[in-house]
Amino acid sequence: MNRNDLNPELRDDIALEPCIGLLELSSVARGVEVADAVLKEAAVEILFATPVQPGKYVLLFTGAVLDVRSSARRGAELAGADLVDQLVIPQVHEQVIPMLRRKGGRISGQLDAVGVIETTTVASAIVAADVALKTASVDLIDLRVANGLGGKSFFVLTGSLSDVRSAITAGAGQAGTSGLLAREVVIPRPHPELTQHL
Repeated sequence: MNRNDLNPELRDDIALEPCIGLLELSSVARGVEVADAVLKEAAVEILFATPVQPGKYVLLFTGAVLDVRSSARRGAELAGADLVDQLVIPQVHEQVIPMLRRKGGRISGQLDAVGVIETTTVASAIVAADVALKTASVDLIDLRVANGLGGKSFFVLTGSLSDVRSAITAGAGQAGTSGLLAREVVIPRPHPELTQHL
């Protein structure tokens, strides 16, 4: 179905929904080819498209739900047997996309609690972060995927101790269900010097 086939009201509603798509491939060369096809298929913005350890290629993109789904479908078809993992998250939490656009930042001051979830794949970290953020009133401090991490990914949350515990439990449960959770921790009242390195 093409977006132009929908009535105008429905088209406007769908266009406002934040959505992300991810394709992870076992071939760098095929990944570059897939990135081109994803961009040509629909109006999506690439958040990153890069080789990652160990010799894979990850493509993450955003746009309207129908565009992301269409591009993800086309990319998966072209990837064929080189496709390792994929996801589409419609209505992704509002903190996820801005964090994926940047490399992380510095915070300072005393925090009530921080929580960290580490996963073995890019897709599992993004899904777990989305679940955690939707579970409790927490803020995403950092979200790092694949590069420099041996293909693993992690994210860091902060908030009240009870909210961080709830969010980490939910996110870790999501990643654990698929067997992709590496580790999760909750740190109450982290040392102020530690927060400079988060």
